[in-house]
Amino acid sequence: MSVRFSAIALAAGLCAGSVSAQTAEPFKIAFIDPLSGPFANVGEVMRNHVLYAVDDVNAKGGLYNGAKFQLLQFDSKLSAQESQSALQAAIDQGARVVVTGGSGSSVVTALVQAASRYNQRNPGKEVLVLNHSSIDPELTGKSCSFWHFMFDANTAMRMQAIANYIKTQPQIRKVFLLNQDYAHGKQWASFGRSMVGKARPDVQFVGETLHPMGRIKDFAPYVAKIKEVGTDSIITGNWGQDLALLLKSAGDSGYDLRYFNHSAGGFPGTVTSISQARIGQVTWVAEWHPGMADRAQADARAREYKARMSQDFLAPRMDLVPRMLAAAMAKAQSTEPVKIAKAMEDMSMDTVFGPVKMRGKDHQLLLPQVVNTIAPVDGKLVKTGWEGTNYGFRTDAVYSAQQLDLPTECQMKRP
Repeated sequence: MSVRFSAIALAAGLCAGSVSAQTAEPFKIAFIDPLSGPFANVGEVMRNHVLYAVDDVNAKGGLYNGAKFQLLQFDSKLSAQESQSALQAAIDQGARVVVTGGSGSSVVTALVQAASRYNQRNPGKEVLVLNHSSIDPELTGKSCSFWHFMFDANTAMRMQAIANYIKTQPQIRKVFLLNQDYAHGKQWASFGRSMVGKARPDVQFVGETLHPMGRIKDFAPYVAKIKEVGTDSIITGNWGQDLALLLKSAGDSGYDLRYFNHSAGGFPGTVTSISQARIGQVTWVAEWHPGMADRAQADARAREYKARMSQDFLAPRMDLVPRMLAAAMAKAQSTEPVKIAKAMEDMSMDTVFGPVKMRGKDHQLLLPQVVNTIAPVDGKLVKTGWEGTNYGFRTDAVYSAQQLDLPTECQMKRP
C-alpha cells in the first residue's frame, strides 16, 4: 500500500517525540564518498547536500522520537576496499544507515554486498545503504538487495528520457560513444546504442571508445578521432574532470559538438567549462535544473541552501535522502533498519521537484526527469546565469516518473 507523506505530515511526526529530545541518542548516518583525489570537489558537493538536509531535519525538531541525526563522514577514495573499510568503521561507531553513491557503481555494489553480508551475520544490528547517485540498473535489478535503496533514476531510465528527446531532433544524425572505462561508462554506451537506436533507426553510430577514468589530461587525440568520422553528437557518461577536460579539448579545436550526458549540470564547474569553451551544447537529464519554471519550492530551497552552505544547490534528490529516511522512521515509529526499510517500501512523498515513489519490489525511486541543455542566457528560455557566467539551463523536455517506469528483473530476498 502506498503512503504519501507531505511536508506537514512529516513535520508533525518529527515534533511528536520532542519531549524526549534531551534523552534520545542521536541516530548516526555514515556518509561514504570521495573526499580526496580528482573527484573530491564532487564528493564535497554531495556531502554538503546531505549535511544540509540533516541539519534542516534536526532544526525542525529532529526525528519522531525527538532524537537528532548525526552525520559521520568517511572518504571512499573511489576504492571498493577503502569504502568497505569505511563501512566497518562506520558500523563500529554506531551508524545504522550509510549514504553513498558518488564513488561509482562498482564501489557502491561492493558496499551493498558488504552490508548484506554483515547483516546476515548480525541480525538485530543491520545497516541500510541509501544510494543517491550510483545508477547501475543491476543494483535494483538482478543484484537488488533488501538493504539497498536507489534515490535516483537509473541509467536505463535516464537514457530513455534522452532517447525520447532525440526522437524529436532530426538534425542529430551521426553519434559517437565516448565513455569512461568502468561499469557505468559501459552501460551508458550500451543503453545509448540500444535505446537511441530504437527511437531513431536512422541515426548512425560512427564510433565507440572507452578511456581510463580520471587519468586523461588532454582529450585532443579523442576529439580528433571523433571529428575525423564526421560526428555531430556524442553520448558520453563522463563526469567531473573527465567531462570538463573533454569540453576544453573540443572547445580548443573549435569543434561545435552536441553532448548527451546523464548528470552534467549536477557537477560543479561544468557550466564554467562550457562558458569558457563557448561552443558545444551539453544536454543532460535530472530531476530538476536550476531556474526551472514552475518549481518555486525547489528555487526557494536553492536560495536557502546557497545562503547556508555558500555553494549552489544542484541535486534535490540528495537533499531528499535524509528527509525520506526521517519520514520512514516516523511511519515505522522505529529506529530499526528492518522496520525502516519496510516502511520506505512503496512510500510516496511530495518533494520540491514533484511527487516521487519508492518502488517496493526493487527499492528504485520513481521520479520525474527533465532533459535540459546548458546554454547562453537569452532572457526567454534561459533567464539566469550560473557559476558567475552568462550560461544557464534550458528546459528541453519533461518526462513523468510513469513515462520512465521501466520493468525490473529484481527477485528480492527479504529478511
